[in-house]
Amino acid sequence: MTTQSIKILFVISAIRINKKGLVPLVCRITYLRKRKPFATGLFINPNNWNNALQEAIPIDIEHTQINTKLSLIKQEINQAFLFLQVQKNEFDVDDIYLKYKGEDIKPAKSLMEVFELHNSRMKMLIGKEYTKSTHSKFIEAKLHTEEFLYHTTKKRNIKLDDLSLKFLQDFDFYLKTQNNFKQITINKSIQRLSKIIKLAIAEGFLVTNPFLLYKPKKVINNITYLTPEELYSLESHVFSQKRLEQVRDMFVFCCYTGLPYQEMASLESKHIVKKFDDKLWIDMFRQKTKKQFSLPLLPKAIEILDKYKNDKMLLPIISNQKFNSYIKEVAEIIGIEKKLTHHIARKTFATTILLYNDVPIEVVSELLGHSKISTTQDHYAKVVQRKVSEQVSSLSNKLSK
Repeated sequence: MTTQSIKILFVISAIRINKKGLVPLVCRITYLRKRKPFATGLFINPNNWNNALQEAIPIDIEHTQINTKLSLIKQEINQAFLFLQVQKNEFDVDDIYLKYKGEDIKPAKSLMEVFELHNSRMKMLIGKEYTKSTHSKFIEAKLHTEEFLYHTTKKRNIKLDDLSLKFLQDFDFYLKTQNNFKQITINKSIQRLSKIIKLAIAEGFLVTNPFLLYKPKKVINNITYLTPEELYSLESHVFSQKRLEQVRDMFVFCCYTGLPYQEMASLESKHIVKKFDDKLWIDMFRQKTKKQFSLPLLPKAIEILDKYKNDKMLLPIISNQKFNSYIKEVAEIIGIEKKLTHHIARKTFATTILLYNDVPIEVVSELLGHSKISTTQDHYAKVVQRKVSEQVSSLSNKLSK
């Protein structure tokens, strides 16, 4: 049982004088160095309040009634405090106030409880607001957090009230040294953990955000993409194995459309429409954001669709894991010394196909489906700078003639 003492103080709010010249009396509970002020519903002339004696003066009928009510409030708060001392191992000043008011004491939640609450809700929204991939990333985030806790405390959980800024700093260090994560991956892990904390605050399990002052470490983006020469080598190579030819064609298709894997894998005939310009467009919803998007088809992309289209699906069906495995084989055969993944096709679309062909950054941002143009600028800053340099050099040559 805790031996910490409680302090109950009544004070006047002198700046809130009403039309009758009276000010409200406020009760302030202090426990474990934290305060909980609340209105008593009583008012008094500020000249009639003796703060040292903690009572209304002079003693008359009106002031006697005020003092009696204040004494009763103090007695009920002390009773609530005594009850919590007997019934609970740990509690705070908010618990004392809630018990005094006769309300349910807020449950002391742990980080893993809120993680489980978040992930279970997310699971129910798969296909509505989230994808299976997003859900699995939060499952993984929970596992990484548990492993970190066990590594540092030999426990797999922690109370929300025990979280601090140092927790994130130590978590960052752990993921970097024990898991060999890159900073961009660490930032993603901490971003997911921060979302759990926001849920805890929204549910009333936490009053303030312990991670409020945390600033993620900056990451220098080195965009990997295929150069025009590498893309041509990929397009023109003749493969003896059909599986590698199919994966190459699908990769090239994404180099000319920028489609993420989920959109590529679910592309059907109904998604190809002829629009106002009498040209073919992809018209579908993004799996990640559920927002509709339209994308004009370039000739190379149409050529690949014509090669594989059937009654419904437009491209061969292959898992993301096999795709990334086979495309690495393709790179090795052709001699491309880059670790190819499906996402590099999307980056190639943004750089080699769009930015290097003077497509404005605003259009690139729209075609990539970025919600903010700043996201595109941050990711492709160096490419944009290169194009600016080329344009300025071209302008300088014109002006010097």
